[in-house]
Amino acid sequence: MSDLLPTSTDRKRAAAEAAVDQVRDGMVVGIGTGSTSAFAIAALGHRIRAGLRIRGVATSIATKSAARKAGIPIIPFTRLDHLDLTIDGVDEIDSLMRAIKGAGGAMLREKVIAAASTRMIAIADGSKLVDRIGQASVPVEVLPMALAAVTRAIVDLGGRPVTRHTDAGAPTLTDQQNFIIDAAFGLIAHPRALATALSDIPGALGHGLFIDQIDELYLGTADGVVTLARRATTLSVDSGTHRSQSINDLA
Repeated sequence: MSDLLPTSTDRKRAAAEAAVDQVRDGMVVGIGTGSTSAFAIAALGHRIRAGLRIRGVATSIATKSAARKAGIPIIPFTRLDHLDLTIDGVDEIDSLMRAIKGAGGAMLREKVIAAASTRMIAIADGSKLVDRIGQASVPVEVLPMALAAVTRAIVDLGGRPVTRHTDAGAPTLTDQQNFIIDAAFGLIAHPRALATALSDIPGALGHGLFIDQIDELYLGTADGVVTLARRATTLSVDSGTHRSQSINDLA
């Protein structure tokens, strides 16, 4: 295998830049949170300086600040009922576009914005594509008063919940000032059923299982960027090699 994209950083950047190439004049674009999305912010800023005209919607306070520094016009989501495209990172994703997100704590806002988007592109380095999701914990945003009750409900579902804390020992707060539980389930045999069960817990305001929101994945590999779509999969690398197949062949 070549050293075209030798490091994880190179691969994240390449995936982000390839996804940003899909942005067109006049679009309203959702902008994700996290280290891979930071490369998308930089790429969008570069294209705007070159003349691209878009409006962005940030999935977190940190993303809003970074996007504005990059020169991206940011508008409140409260003014909108849909977006054209969202670009965001993932913690894990399988070939059916089912993912775990939320290491950065923005999974609730990310899911709301993704669900309102005509199209969502996930961006990641190759290590994030797995046969079955669940090695990463599932973040759950929790109403503070319901912390104990939600913790018990997650245990009843077979999870191992841990409340996320800052380095100083205080509970980590989301942008909505809620707590985060990181729930480890191991490899998840039935992601949709688990997503429904977590959504049904009173006091659990959102979670990081993305089942239907992601349409495409731009994956940075050592040889270039591979793109996978929900219905059909197209693999393409910088060498010019292309192959398409049914997503079911990869399941």
